Amino acid sequence: MTTTAATVAETLVTPDAKPTRSPARRRLGRTLIFVAMAIMAVIMLYPFAVMILISFKTNAQYLIGSGTSTQTWQQINSTLPIWQELWNSTVVCSLSILIILVIGVMAGFSFAKLQFRGGNVVFLAIVSAMMVPLQAILIPEFVNIAKTGLTNNYLGAVVVYAALGTPFSIFLFTTYFRRIPDELIEAGIVDGLGYWGVLWRLAMPMALPAIATVTVLQFIQIWDDLLVGLLFLQNPSERTITVGLAALAAGHTTSIPLLMAGSLVSALPAMIVYLVFQRFLVRGLTMGIDR
Repeated sequence: MTTTAATVAETLVTPDAKPTRSPARRRLGRTLIFVAMAIMAVIMLYPFAVMILISFKTNAQYLIGSGTSTQTWQQINSTLPIWQELWNSTVVCSLSILIILVIGVMAGFSFAKLQFRGGNVVFLAIVSAMMVPLQAILIPEFVNIAKTGLTNNYLGAVVVYAALGTPFSIFLFTTYFRRIPDELIEAGIVDGLGYWGVLWRLAMPMALPAIATVTVLQFIQIWDDLLVGLLFLQNPSERTITVGLAALAAGHTTSIPLLMAGSLVSALPAMIVYLVFQRFLVRGLTMGIDR
């Protein structure tokens, strides 16, 4: 009897024992979470609803506060070269992300699986570059790019965007490749693949979640950026959509409905990319936290 009582008492005070929640408390918790998420959704989506409503007005209808029209959408391409600017944004984003991915994959694999003197110091220096604010290096970057004559074409902006996004890419790929067993790398080398073969034939197919994560995050960052494009894309025929919208807003007479329509068109690509690849983001951003 004494043994049984002691066993019961020991079970009751066990640290691993978790109190069970009643169904009513669980339902209340889920309801509160749902209400909080609904409020956040309304707060986030309300500006888009306002933008859509305003875009279906003429400037005169917007000023008087009544009426609807599709005239703004019909005039958007003639007033704002939106298709050319969308193409410019696509070119800049694609080239920048390609450079970021190539450098990130190779450097991440090297830091994760190759042992060389000073590797940890170099990796720490690269990761530390993520903490440097853009505003602190923008003027020196502009001076250097201007000396090479690359401020009037895509290449200047692409180089700057690639330099800004590469440290995060290297950090993420290094974290991912460290999770790959060393035995797999050694087996590939023994089979004659070499390090290049192991990287492109073994590591790369396994790194698709990391590639998707870097692609989505950098696409959103570059697509929505204004400051770099405003400084390094000074040729009006090569400016991106965000720079075009900023130039439109800075005019003497600004059509608010036209600005809202252009902003909606500018926001759609980033939203679509995020919605399509959002399931990869959680996997990519949580890689290595259990290591």
